Amino acid sequence: MNAQALQLFGVHLVGATPENGRKLLLSIGLVLAVGAATWLLRRALRSVSRESWDSRFRFWGRQIVSLLAAAALILGIVSIWFENPASLAGAAGLVTAGLAFALQRVITAAAGYFVILRGKTFNVGDRIAMGGVRGDVISLSFMRTQIMEMGQAPPEQGDEPAMWVNSRQFTGRIVTISNEKIFDEPIYNYTRHFPYFWEEIRLPIAYGEDRQKAEQILLEAARNHALRRDGFTQGELDDLERRYQLSLDDIEPRGYWRITDDWLELTVRFLVPDHGAREIEDAITREVVAALDEAGIGIGSSTPKMRITELPPVRVEGVAG
Repeated sequence: MNAQALQLFGVHLVGATPENGRKLLLSIGLVLAVGAATWLLRRALRSVSRESWDSRFRFWGRQIVSLLAAAALILGIVSIWFENPASLAGAAGLVTAGLAFALQRVITAAAGYFVILRGKTFNVGDRIAMGGVRGDVISLSFMRTQIMEMGQAPPEQGDEPAMWVNSRQFTGRIVTISNEKIFDEPIYNYTRHFPYFWEEIRLPIAYGEDRQKAEQILLEAARNHALRRDGFTQGELDDLERRYQLSLDDIEPRGYWRITDDWLELTVRFLVPDHGAREIEDAITREVVAALDEAGIGIGSSTPKMRITELPPVRVEGVAG
C-alpha cells in the first residue's frame, strides 16, 4: 500500500495523495484565473461596445473570449493531471468513448455551433426560422441559440406553432433552441445576405368596377412608401445585380391580375426592408382605401348582398279587452 496515501480515521483514501492534492489546488487556481480573465475581457468588450454600438463586434468578441477560455481550461487541466503522454492517450480514449455514448446530443449541439460559425449560417441579429420558430437571433452559445420570436403574416397563420400576432412583429417570447437542429432541418435566413423582403397586397375588385383605376391606385401607393430603385446608390444597385442576379426592374413595385369566380384579384408586389414591413404595409393600405373611397370603387366581397326594396302591407290585429 502506498505510504503517501492520505488517511482519514485510519482509512486510506483511494487516490488521495499529496501529489493529487497539489494538482487539485492547481486546477482550482486555474479555473479561478481563467474565470477572472474572462470576466475582465468581457468587461473591456462592453466598454468598447458602448462606443461602437456594433452588435456583431460584441457578439464575435464574446465568442472569441469563450473559445479562448475553453481552450485554456482544457490545455491547463490536461497539462496538470497528465504528465505521461501514454496515460493521457489511454485516458483520452476512455473519456472520449464515454462522452460519445452518454452525451450524444450535447456533442451534436456543440458541433452545430461550429458548423453555424464556420458555415456562416446565421449571426446575432439575423432574422431566421429554426426549429419551427421565426424571429431575430439574440444569443448564440456552444449548445443553444436564443431567438426573439415574431408573429406570422396572414398566409402563414396555419403553420405551427400558432401565434396571436398576425404580422412579423415580436411576440415578446424568447425561445431557446438546441444547435443540433441545424443537422435535422433547413435553416431559413431572411437577412444575412439580402436584408429585404418582397411583400404583396391583394385587392379584390368587382368585375364592374374601374379596374384600371384600382391598379393605378395600388401602384401609386406602393411607389410612395415601398423601396424603389432611386432609394439605392449606384454601387448598391450594381451589387444587387451582380451578387444576387437580381433584375433592377424587380425592385420597382409591380401589379398583377388574376381572374377568380367572384372578382378580379389585383396584386401589387413591392420591396421592403427586413424590419418595418408592417408600417409600410399599413401606410399603403390606408392610402389605397382612401383613394378607392374617393374614386367610388368598391372592394369585392364573397358575402352575398341583399337589398329590400319593398315591404308588403302589414296588418296588426288585436283582441279587445
